Amino acid sequence: MHKFAVLALLSAALGIRCAAAQQAEDIEKSAAGGITPAAEAAIDRALGFLAANQQEDGSVGSGAYRSNVAVTALAGMAFLAHGSTPDRGPYGRNISRCLDYLLAKTQPSGFVASADSSSQGAMYGHGFATMFLAECYGMSLRPELREKLAQAVRLIISTQNKEGGWRYQPQRLDADISVTVCEVMALRAARNAGLHVPRETIDRSIEYIKRCQNADGGFMYMASHGGESAPARSAAGLAALYSAGVYQGPELTKGLEYLMRFLPQPGVSRRENYYFYFHYYAAQAMWQAGGQYWKRWYPAVRDELLSRQRKDGSWICPISVEAATAMAAVVLQVPNNCLPILQR
Repeated sequence: MHKFAVLALLSAALGIRCAAAQQAEDIEKSAAGGITPAAEAAIDRALGFLAANQQEDGSVGSGAYRSNVAVTALAGMAFLAHGSTPDRGPYGRNISRCLDYLLAKTQPSGFVASADSSSQGAMYGHGFATMFLAECYGMSLRPELREKLAQAVRLIISTQNKEGGWRYQPQRLDADISVTVCEVMALRAARNAGLHVPRETIDRSIEYIKRCQNADGGFMYMASHGGESAPARSAAGLAALYSAGVYQGPELTKGLEYLMRFLPQPGVSRRENYYFYFHYYAAQAMWQAGGQYWKRWYPAVRDELLSRQRKDGSWICPISVEAATAMAAVVLQVPNNCLPILQR
């Protein structure tokens, strides 16, 4: 090929990349305006609720979910999303206490778990905790953080099953999309922090998630069992694909079209068993999709969440009030673009 033709192709490619980067920058600049004064007030109440209900040992959670590592990690993510970092900012001390608790619960094997708390599955807690530790890495001077984070990441890598996914326990048995998403998000955060994650581990997880997608664009629970699509796991599947480095393709197009069927509508109440889990991941997927997807989704979910918030700053959830409040607070703060895992 003639050198001038090569230069022309390189210039065109560079122009496309620059245009894409400019578009992402424009979205991020305009997104902050979506956090209205009412949303700011709701965020302050939510973070105030989480801070007031943090236990002496640094954990967050109540009832059967007291001392739960996943709930604690989600609360920590909500504080980070506000712009605070360990020991810095209005919620810096809260973040540090979450961090101290999770480091204390990291076993020699790297498994992050609390024997004193109920959970939806031990690897859920491990995934959320590892993600939070990775988000804090580089922001904290704690000497043990890197070693324990590396151990937690190695445990995830070593327990990936032959399908490419993960399940409730740190064992290479079966897999489901929900737990798999948790581990993929943790691995993405770890890679962002500079820890080594084998490309093969990510590629196999992408293959598993794609096998869980149905023809309608939604995602089934287990690739080995088949089954119908559902919005919560579909939002999680999409968010995980983006986090794994899949930024375009038919899987994303079909998945986004499926999710848009569940765009919050004023006066329309949908029964969703995993309401906050759904919106936690849907907001992340729409943020990565950008454009009209984000511009339509965020105001809709923002207004719906504001209408559901209780006076004490929390949201009602049959599983964990603290987890629901943390997830809602993260959703409302996505436009802040403070969480490394959400940055494009």
